[in-house]
Amino acid sequence: QVQLVESGGGLVQPGGSLRLSCAASGNIFSIYAMGWYRQAPGKQRELVAAITSGSSTNNADSVKGRFTISRDNAKNTVYLQMNSLKAEDTAVYYCNADLQYYSGGYYRRADSWGQGTQVTVSS
Repeated sequence: QVQLVESGGGLVQPGGSLRLSCAASGNIFSIYAMGWYRQAPGKQRELVAAITSGSSTNNADSVKGRFTISRDNAKNTVYLQMNSLKAEDTAVYYCNADLQYYSGGYYRRADSWGQGTQVTVSS
């Protein structure tokens, strides 16, 4: 019923930049918080940045001053601008959305995830 599709990952050199996008589609009624998580090999998934429907943001300490999360409510899209990338930022990045959608005559709440996009920082 609802799909999150990420884009923008890839290979970048240390110090470089990437911009991730995540578009939500389906019978969406409202999107509350949206966020980006990442999971490196052998590590647990961790929160990178989150943004509320009112655009209040919260960033992990490891990315403060380097990453910026933003959203376009009209497009149901969240972005992650990543600057000054480091090798330790290498991971699969996942988009997450707390949303309400319409299905089978009811409004339903869901915690939805994208399929993930690989970000590799290497020279």
